[in-house]
Amino acid sequence: MKSIRNFTQALTLVGACLLVSTPIVQAKTPRPAAKSPPPTERCDGIEFTQALGQYNGAALGELVSRFNETNKTCPIQITDRTWSDGKLPGMMILSEGDEEKFLAGPPRYRPLHEVMKTAGQPLVTLRPPTMMTPMPLDAQGRLRALPVALSTPILYINQEAFRRVGLNSDQPPQTWFDLQQALGQLIDNGVRCPYTVAEPSRVMIENTSAWHNEPTVTRRGKSDGLSINGMLQIKHVALMASWVRSNYLHIFGRGAEAQQHFTSGECAVIAASSASLPEIRRTARFPVAVAGLPYHDDYPGAPQNTLLDGSSLWIAAGRSPAEYKTIAKFVRFWLEPENQVAWQKQTGFLPLNRAGIAAARESELLKDELDGVRVAIAQVAHKPPTAASSSNLLIAKTSVREIVEEELEAVWADRKPAKEALDTAVTRASALP
Repeated sequence: MKSIRNFTQALTLVGACLLVSTPIVQAKTPRPAAKSPPPTERCDGIEFTQALGQYNGAALGELVSRFNETNKTCPIQITDRTWSDGKLPGMMILSEGDEEKFLAGPPRYRPLHEVMKTAGQPLVTLRPPTMMTPMPLDAQGRLRALPVALSTPILYINQEAFRRVGLNSDQPPQTWFDLQQALGQLIDNGVRCPYTVAEPSRVMIENTSAWHNEPTVTRRGKSDGLSINGMLQIKHVALMASWVRSNYLHIFGRGAEAQQHFTSGECAVIAASSASLPEIRRTARFPVAVAGLPYHDDYPGAPQNTLLDGSSLWIAAGRSPAEYKTIAKFVRFWLEPENQVAWQKQTGFLPLNRAGIAAARESELLKDELDGVRVAIAQVAHKPPTAASSSNLLIAKTSVREIVEEELEAVWADRKPAKEALDTAVTRASALP
């Protein structure tokens, strides 16, 4: 009962925290939405593409099938192709990298808030928090796309591996020093890969910085500049480099490659997206515990809050009123409490509004399937976000993340010390157009 009560408190906190009216940090003013051509009433169906992967794509398919049962006249059809391959689909779920490409060309979307208002459908979502990626927002903070796949990095623990060496996964490491002690115990007992990380840049730089209320972007003149070479970032990357040299930490790539090494049993602990939990539990042959990211307890104010990022649902411009009415009904359907609980259970993504939070709080599924959601919410809502712990478009750019990953790889390969690598990343990012 204590865990349920704690989760209820965390959900209440996130409901308050996500509704604060803190200015969104924008890297630049987004392009205006495209104007639709003269409308028609024809609707033979709406093509829907997605970039959620196999398991989450299957969950989306179930959601669409349930909606189509209530809407026979204009069915939604999920197709297996990329959004840019051929004619633009009516709806598309885009990853952050695809969003950059989608928004870089001529305006070709219709804002979500406009579609819902014109169709007379309510758009009841949480006020977009500043720890959320601002890509789906316009300059006024209105939703131009629906963030349907929000997550934050958390820890996953192989409970069997912990138990074999005398560690208790019910009392997971709270600080980086605690985790180092646990990893040492694992390696002393023959575990060859005690710890690994999926998407190292997001975990080690973006979220570790926010978790310690340390900025990653600062204002320089009339524009923002990358600022990831502060004492906190240097200290943390240097610590991770020492773990690589001592085999405490193994890096397998820039993306989610590390997850397979965890689910195979090779690695005992992984830092990865909170949305990975359903897939991890489906594929791992051992019980998995979840925990919050560790923090440096000698750093003032830590822990603060982590960041939310993920894919969003975009709506194409130039569609008929009948299509837009159907899309608006589908969005409202997705936001219904029972559908949100099912979505959270199947995908691990976070609630989209107060109804989803309340439904999750009351659901018996909290005991098991939603424990990743519980930990994620506790992190992002640990404290009200500050300017330093808010999301920013600059560091989320694909080109910037590639630079950071390249410099981190130089550290793991022992070609550069942490300070030199991070200084170089800042310099290289400043030269980008």
